[in-house]
Amino acid sequence: MIESMMTKALFEGLVSDENGNAAAVAYVGDEPTYVVSEDGFRYHIEARKVDEQVLEVFKGQVQQNEAEVSEGVMKLMGKDDLFTRAAVSNNVRNFDKNLGQLFQAGLPEQARQYLGMLGFSVVINRHGDVLKITMPTTGTDDEP
Repeated sequence: MIESMMTKALFEGLVSDENGNAAAVAYVGDEPTYVVSEDGFRYHIEARKVDEQVLEVFKGQVQQNEAEVSEGVMKLMGKDDLFTRAAVSNNVRNFDKNLGQLFQAGLPEQARQYLGMLGFSVVINRHGDVLKITMPTTGTDDEP
């Protein structure tokens, strides 16, 4: 998906295993991993593998709701002129092209806390497969 270096697990504190246990984040060298414990073993799963699966779901939702997302961003910005509308629409359409920066910078702690308060969560297995994503905007679980 994105070829830039990943320095942080994007969804730290929001990922759990199939039994509801929080997946810790640990680094193997410079690579962030989610750590899942099962039967006394600690499995280190590349954060990139998990995060890319979650971002693909986000990307699909953004593409399906492009007009609503653009309108929401415009309202947040408090602007509604032609140039701002064009810029926002272009960024929404090119959502996946901006992910490289996200992988390098990570999600701010406050953003992750806010997502958690809204009920966002990700369930993975020891292989790093995303089993369930709970999205706060719909109030339903979306299967990957």
